[in-house]
Amino acid sequence: MSDTKIQWHPGFVAAMNLELRDYRDQLIFEKEYNLNTKPLEVDLLIIKKDASVRISNEIGGFFKGHNILEYKSPEDHLDIDVFYKSEAYAGLYKSYGGTVDGIRADDITVSIIRDARPKGLFRHFENQGHRILVRHEGIYAVKGAAAWFPTQIIVTSELDKTAHMWLKALSKKLGKEEIQELLYNVNRMTEKTDKEMASSVFEVSVQANRQLVRKWMGDDCMFDTLLEIMEPRIMEVMEPKMEELRKRSKLEGREEGREEGREEGRMEARKEGIQATIKALRNLNHEDLEIKSAIVEQYNLTEEIADKYLRSC
Repeated sequence: MSDTKIQWHPGFVAAMNLELRDYRDQLIFEKEYNLNTKPLEVDLLIIKKDASVRISNEIGGFFKGHNILEYKSPEDHLDIDVFYKSEAYAGLYKSYGGTVDGIRADDITVSIIRDARPKGLFRHFENQGHRILVRHEGIYAVKGAAAWFPTQIIVTSELDKTAHMWLKALSKKLGKEEIQELLYNVNRMTEKTDKEMASSVFEVSVQANRQLVRKWMGDDCMFDTLLEIMEPRIMEVMEPKMEELRKRSKLEGREEGREEGREEGRMEARKEGIQATIKALRNLNHEDLEIKSAIVEQYNLTEEIADKYLRSC
């Protein structure tokens, strides 16, 4: 699977939501914010509802009222031209404030996020006499004329794994223990929004580290743990259908109708589960023969029925 098929940016937005979830009610998250009518957009804009609110998070502590965030996937370059493009985005955003100086320059920050340290960019800054200050582990502030606005560069691979686990998960170099820890934290989420965001990050991590995950599935019980992640989503989709069937059965007022409704609901849920399993395993680059064997065993299917599911998906 090529890097272009991995949906890094939704995972990044989800990770930032989790990174700042303690302040979510005080922030506005605008993903892929359009700077004008042309296709020109920043990856994420975070606006403080109250500019005086202080954020204790190591990344958010840098924020002011308006915060431009640019995310670069592990395959993207971060060079001096990309740096200036991010600064230019912030300048355009300031110029579209609605009134003259409606958004003050000193109320804007720029954050550029990447998995690996941009060594070439840092060398360029040093050669030009600009300073790179370490704000926190993996978080660097750019000082000098190059930074038109307060700017920080965040190297996710260097971040503290406890404080910033969701951003660190956006990597193609995770180990088995890191994926296990990530899965554990997904499962312990209780709030619906947090659970959805965490699942989004986990899905990106699984895609990005598919070779490790495929090996893990063979060695342990990764197949079952993936199903645990997918099952709540399947049931969320199926619940309205199940409710509709229950209502229909109730209106008919016959035991036969009720039983048919329940059975139809069970069959539909089973079908959705099998289809979701096939899609998940295909995303991990499993061959149809492997998938067929898995669904035959997991759902007690005949080979003929398993073949029909594989052809229909």
